Amino acid sequence: MYRFSNTVIGFLNLFTLLASIPIIGGGLWMARRSTTCESFLQTPLLVVGFVVLIISLAGFIGACFHVAWALWVYLVVMLFLIAALMGLTIFGFVVTSQGGGVEVPGRVYKEYRIEDYSPWLRNKIKDPDYWRTIRSCILGSKTCAKLASWTPLDYLEKDMSPIQSGCCKPPTSCNYNTATAVAQDPDCYRWNNAPTLLCYECDSCKAGVLEDVRRDWHKLSVLNVVMLVFLIGIYSIGCCAFQNTRRAETDYPYGENRMTKVRPRWDYYWWRWWQDKREQLY
Repeated sequence: MYRFSNTVIGFLNLFTLLASIPIIGGGLWMARRSTTCESFLQTPLLVVGFVVLIISLAGFIGACFHVAWALWVYLVVMLFLIAALMGLTIFGFVVTSQGGGVEVPGRVYKEYRIEDYSPWLRNKIKDPDYWRTIRSCILGSKTCAKLASWTPLDYLEKDMSPIQSGCCKPPTSCNYNTATAVAQDPDCYRWNNAPTLLCYECDSCKAGVLEDVRRDWHKLSVLNVVMLVFLIGIYSIGCCAFQNTRRAETDYPYGENRMTKVRPRWDYYWWRWWQDKREQLY
C-alpha cells in the first residue's frame, strides 16, 4: 500500500488530464454550433475542463515525483471543484425542474409557454441585450428557413424543435380569418411574415429557447453526477497518496519517528533483577 496509492493516483490524473482536452474542445465546439449562442452550457463546461486540466497536472506531478505541496494544492482545489460541481448540479436540477411542452391537438409537435419555466430562467431570457444576441444567432442559423418549403400537410405530420415551434410560426390557436375582434394570444399580434421578423419577439420563441436550454441542462446535470462520483473517488485515493508522499520525505517507512522516551513495563525491572541474581549465583 506504500506506493500503490501514488501509482493509482498518477494514472488516474493522467487519464483526467487527457480527458480535459476533449471537454474543453467540446465546450468550444458547442459555442460554435449553438443555435441560440446561449452560454448556459459552454461557460460551465469550459471552466470545468480548465480546472480539471490544472488540478490533474498538479496531482500527476505530486503523485509521481513525491511533491507534497503539489498534492496538497491538488487536494484543496479538488475539494472546491467537488463542492462547485455539487452546487451546479443541484442548481441545474432546481432551475430546470419546471417547463416542458404542451400537446397541440392534431399535431405532432408541442408548443411552449414562458410562464411554465422558473423565474430565474424567465428573468435571464427577458433581458433585452441577452435576447438580442440570441435572436441574431437564431437568424444566422437559418433554423426557420428549413420550414419554408413545408406544406400544410407537413405541419400536421412532422415534428419541430422547440425553437422552430416557438419562433418560426404563430401559435396554432391564432385565427387570422375572422372579421370580428376576438381575444387571442398576444403572440398572434406579434407574428410577422417577414423572414427577419416572424415570431422572434414572441414569448413562445423565448419559451422555445428555454426548453432547448432545459433539455441541454438535463444532459449536463447527468454528466455532472458522473464526474462528481469520479472525482470523489480520485479525491479519496489522493488523500492516501498525500500521506504516502509525506512518509517518503522521512527516513522512516511508516512516518516520522517522534518517540524520544520509552517507559518500560513494570515486569521489565523484575526481569532485569532476576537476570542479575542468576549471574551472581553462577
